[in-house]
Amino acid sequence: MQTLAHWDGGGPGPWILFVPLIWAAVVTGAVTVLRRTARRGRGPWRPVDAGRPAGDSPLAVLGRRFASGEIDEDEYWRRLSVLEELFGRTGKGGAA
Repeated sequence: MQTLAHWDGGGPGPWILFVPLIWAAVVTGAVTVLRRTARRGRGPWRPVDAGRPAGDSPLAVLGRRFASGEIDEDEYWRRLSVLEELFGRTGKGGAA
């Protein structure tokens, strides 16, 4: 019976085992590179506004400033009315 490592019979020899090892190294390297670029926020799959936190909308910033005491209630309502004029009523079940 001719085996894989049969040197005399003109078979492929043990070198044929390197082909799957090389492919495994290539796949492992590609997966590693893709995972590292995704973790660092690079790549074509990153959303356009991914650099901004999810709750960083103008209304969220205004609410956070009011809650922390940076602005008073009158200032909050004045700025909220301006934002509603610019962006419409958000979170009320539809556009105004």
